[in-house]
Amino acid sequence: MFEEFGPSLWVADGPTVSFYGFPYPTRMAVARLSDGSAWVWSPVALTDALVKAVNAIGPVRHIVSPNKIHHIFLSEWREHWPEARMYAPPGLAERKPELSFDAELGDAPDPAWADDIDQVIFRGSLFMEEVVFFHRASRTAIICDLIQRHPEATMTGWKGMLMRLDSLVGEHGSTPREWRASFFRRAKARLAREKVLGWQPEKLLIAHGECAQSGATEIIGRALSWL
Repeated sequence: MFEEFGPSLWVADGPTVSFYGFPYPTRMAVARLSDGSAWVWSPVALTDALVKAVNAIGPVRHIVSPNKIHHIFLSEWREHWPEARMYAPPGLAERKPELSFDAELGDAPDPAWADDIDQVIFRGSLFMEEVVFFHRASRTAIICDLIQRHPEATMTGWKGMLMRLDSLVGEHGSTPREWRASFFRRAKARLAREKVLGWQPEKLLIAHGECAQSGATEIIGRALSWL
């Protein structure tokens, strides 16, 4: 169910979901924190096998959504682990008050995971801001929709052509063009990019497309050069 991505970090793929008619594969990550608890990022659809696999990593105490469109499966995770704290990115708590978030993510990590994970918000977009994380033990940058690298082989037909035109395919994948255009105030986003590059990540874990086990700093710098 879970694959080890690096020390104390695992990934699992979920079902493909429709986003404005385009098929999007889903992916989540779980980190085991220094206190032994599980930190869950962008959870996918919950299954019995996934419950067993997560519990084997550690007790779920933190459930994190990185941006305001990654909320589809949060309620079922909250229902299964009611004792866990759930964290919203900018804009999601107002958009989905029924999810009853415990806290909103900021540019500084929560004290509960500050020793293990750093973070920064890419601000300045009129559409959506995203929280990017850095898992220290595995030297992994964890990015949701800001960088997409959909496999070339699956991008067929007119939808695949549009995804290619949107620079979301292959090793040179980047940020959706319409999202780029919404960053009218790019100074803050540039500062966030510099912080991410300053982490000098070795690995890149993304929600949509091909991750990277090496060369992450170069990949991120190239993918976010439009800033």
